[in-house]
Amino acid sequence: MPKLWRDPHTVPAEEIKAIITRLEEACAAYPDSPDLRTCLGMAHAVNYDAYRSMDAFEAARAMAPDYFWAQFKFAELLYRLRALPRAEEETSRALNLAEDGYQVAMARKQLQEIRRLIREGTQKPAWTKPLDKPASWLVLMAAALMLAVKMFH
Repeated sequence: MPKLWRDPHTVPAEEIKAIITRLEEACAAYPDSPDLRTCLGMAHAVNYDAYRSMDAFEAARAMAPDYFWAQFKFAELLYRLRALPRAEEETSRALNLAEDGYQVAMARKQLQEIRRLIREGTQKPAWTKPLDKPASWLVLMAAALMLAVKMFH
């Protein structure tokens, strides 16, 4: 399994699936282990399964709210999905949970990168405005176009 964490691009998809299966079995055998849930979340992320990854990280965080790695990897997933405001918030939480200089440095670096991306506008837009008026205009324009085509044919 160490190969998966070093360079996931060199691991065949079948091997990743086998690793995920072994981690799921380990999680079933040791249901109170936030370490195993965090590893499972990382494996799902490597397998491009964001929803299962998020579920595993959230389970690990629920088991151990003060566990740095579960919090940090959850924040990293949000960062990679470009949910930047939420990633910034969760990375700040991880920074507060850091227990040594290495963890502090990792969380600070991630936070710095998230803030850079926010400044540069590299985030998904927040859909906060209703779409009623634009949708109504679109329907009216389509209807008018259809009438115009009918009239000229």
